[in-house]
Amino acid sequence: FQAAFTLLLGPFTFFNVQKTKYLQIMTSLMRWIAFILMIILALIRIGRGQAEGHPSMAQLSGIRNLFGVCVYSFMCQHSLPSLITPISKKKHVNKLVLLDYILILAFYSLLSFTAIYCFPNNTLMDMYTLNFTNCEIISVAFIRYFLGLFPVFTISTNFPIIAVTLRNNWKTLFHREGGTYPWVVDRIVFPAITLIPPVLVAFCIHDLESLVGITGAYAGNGIQYLIPAFLAYCSRKDTQLVFGSGTVNKHLSPFRHTFWIVFVLIWGFSCFVFVTANIVLSESKL
Repeated sequence: FQAAFTLLLGPFTFFNVQKTKYLQIMTSLMRWIAFILMIILALIRIGRGQAEGHPSMAQLSGIRNLFGVCVYSFMCQHSLPSLITPISKKKHVNKLVLLDYILILAFYSLLSFTAIYCFPNNTLMDMYTLNFTNCEIISVAFIRYFLGLFPVFTISTNFPIIAVTLRNNWKTLFHREGGTYPWVVDRIVFPAITLIPPVLVAFCIHDLESLVGITGAYAGNGIQYLIPAFLAYCSRKDTQLVFGSGTVNKHLSPFRHTFWIVFVLIWGFSCFVFVTANIVLSESKL
């Protein structure tokens, strides 16, 4: 199955993916359907008194994986430009973005809480949709197959877009001023270094929980905290140079003080230390 996935979707890395409007609409629609189905099915099971989940108040051992999950939840922010750019009058843009995040938080919370109370902790699968492939949960075969294959559908649509974006980022990172890349480097090397690492990781690692925890704890820490803080700081400095220090931006954030940038950097470093200590302690116990 992995070979089929690589052979079918891997070649897209070597080309450009354009006009993805309808592809993105289809993916979003499938996500809405899958989210609502899982929430409703879990609520029905809880309402019938068949809930088996008895979650504890807290588990410190899950902190490492919590950061991994947080960074994937944070990915909703990467859709902000596509939300804000088409808006011609940005007077109420802050309220619209706030409403958008409240909706995202509500869905994540509802999905999470229905999951932990519906299914026992020891049987709750890392890929949550697989919990609904059991005939005892839902008798309709179409829904079972749809939820079971849902991750395949979303990854199949997102993988080419993300791969092409990463490939272009590689080109930008190694860009030479006034120079061009040889054909082999441009069309073979950059796509290959984009495609091969994820394929090897998927082939060698089967523990999804550990993979999400480690990548989220380290790479995610930079993506979620460090890089945005530095981007905010540098963009503010650049804005002052371009427009002058006396220019007032009417869309200023409530967190515009430099203190918040320093706070995020300290928080990111603290998370890095905490997660590393947690991993070391967990491994030493094993």
